[in-house]
Amino acid sequence: MVNAVSSVRPATLACREIDEADLSAIADLLTRGFPGRNASYWLTGFTRMAALALPPGYPRFGYMMENDGKPVGVILLLYRQMPDETGAGYIHCNLSSWYVEPSMRSYASMLVSFALKRPEVTYINISPAPPTWPVVEAQGFKRFSEGQFFAFPALSSKGFGLSVVKVPSAAEIDVPAAERAILADHARFGCLTLVCHTKNGDLPFVFAPFSIRAGRMPLPFMRLIYCRDMADFLLCAGALGRYLLRHGVLSVLLDVKDMTPPLPGIYSTKLGRKYFKGPHPPCLGDLAYSEYAVFGP
Repeated sequence: MVNAVSSVRPATLACREIDEADLSAIADLLTRGFPGRNASYWLTGFTRMAALALPPGYPRFGYMMENDGKPVGVILLLYRQMPDETGAGYIHCNLSSWYVEPSMRSYASMLVSFALKRPEVTYINISPAPPTWPVVEAQGFKRFSEGQFFAFPALSSKGFGLSVVKVPSAAEIDVPAAERAILADHARFGCLTLVCHTKNGDLPFVFAPFSIRAGRMPLPFMRLIYCRDMADFLLCAGALGRYLLRHGVLSVLLDVKDMTPPLPGIYSTKLGRKYFKGPHPPCLGDLAYSEYAVFGP
């Protein structure tokens, strides 16, 4: 039997910004779309989104598609003001948790068009499922990460003599105010926020929990969420790895573009592609304020 979808657009179908009054219904919709997540997971994320600084003129939560007054599609948007060399800054937007009810899939492009309508914004898609990669590329997105590297930094010879502290326990840290805000915000999200003391100053790092189930036990990993530059992570890799190992973390998940980092680890291209579309390509090692941090594992 073929379940044909009508090509005639319903008169009551429309896209609009998500309002706070919609959040409960949107959480229910996302729970249907992502069976591994419950409504409280989404509502907690919405609470965090509501507290984030938002560039003026952009939607707080994203867009929804509704039919006959009921939500049938959603795409969440996490906007972030980024600094640049001129001091003017620019906008990044993490497209997250895109879902459309099966009966409305033929109209999904309308929702995507709403989400991608601002040419000044650089959009990032950091968790596309492999079957959707051709679709994402057809939408004009380019890769900024080709795969994932499961690093075992405790085995690295880098970082001997360097000390690592958890930020809430550090009396003083020598980082700019913008990075202090990143560390404080992500600590509230439940991320692990660390500073590595070096002779040239303190280097900040943010990690988010990430588990892979192998056999009966989930393996403890961390995903690198923020560093100034991947070179900083390589410089401090051994010290960071030994700190993490003392706290039960075996490996750190890194994004990789052109080459694998000079660390012990395993490289995979089966998952982990990340895409961007817009005028400012993202930097590897900076996923601050993204879905991985705001919504969690």
